Amino acid sequence: MRHGDKIKNLGRTYTHRAALMANLTCQLIAHKRITTTLAKAKALRVYVEPIITRSKTDSMHNRRTVFSKLQDKEAIVELFGVIGDKVAGRPGGYTRIIKLQQRMGDAADMALIELVDFNEIYGKDTEAAGAKKTRRSRRSGGGAKKAAATTPAATETTTEAPAADTTAESTDENKG
Repeated sequence: MRHGDKIKNLGRTYTHRAALMANLTCQLIAHKRITTTLAKAKALRVYVEPIITRSKTDSMHNRRTVFSKLQDKEAIVELFGVIGDKVAGRPGGYTRIIKLQQRMGDAADMALIELVDFNEIYGKDTEAAGAKKTRRSRRSGGGAKKAAATTPAATETTTEAPAADTTAESTDENKG
C-alpha cells in the first residue's frame, strides 16, 4: 500500500530522480518548453514551481538555494534575470502541461510542459480577445460613427453635383 506516499518515484532512486529533475528544470529554463512523458511532466511541475517562486526575489540566499538544486550557472542567470522579471506579478501556476499523442515506440503518454508567460500563441489569443472587445464596442456605437462617416461623403457628392450642373448649363449657353 502507498498510503501517504506523495512522491512520484518514476522508477528511479533518489539520486537518479534528483539529477533527472535538475536536468529537466535546466532544459525548461533554457528552452521555455520541453516534451517529455506525462508522469515526468507532472513530477517536474511540483519540482520547478517553488524554484521559480524563489526567482521572483533576487537575493544571494535564493540564488544559492536554487543553485544547490540545479548546479547550472547559465540556468541560474536566465532564471533570476529573464524569467524572474516576467513572472514577478504572477501569484503561481508558472507552468502548463499539454497532453500529446502517445510515443510510437512504447505507447508512453507524452506531454508538453511550458512556462506560461513565454508562450506567444496564447499571448496572441489574449491580444485578439482584446481586439474583439474593441470591435464589439464599435458595433454598438457604430451607428453614430457610420453616420458621421457618411456625412462628409454626402457633402462631397453634393459639391460635385453642382459642378456637373454648371458644366451642363455652360454647354447649353454655348449652343443657344
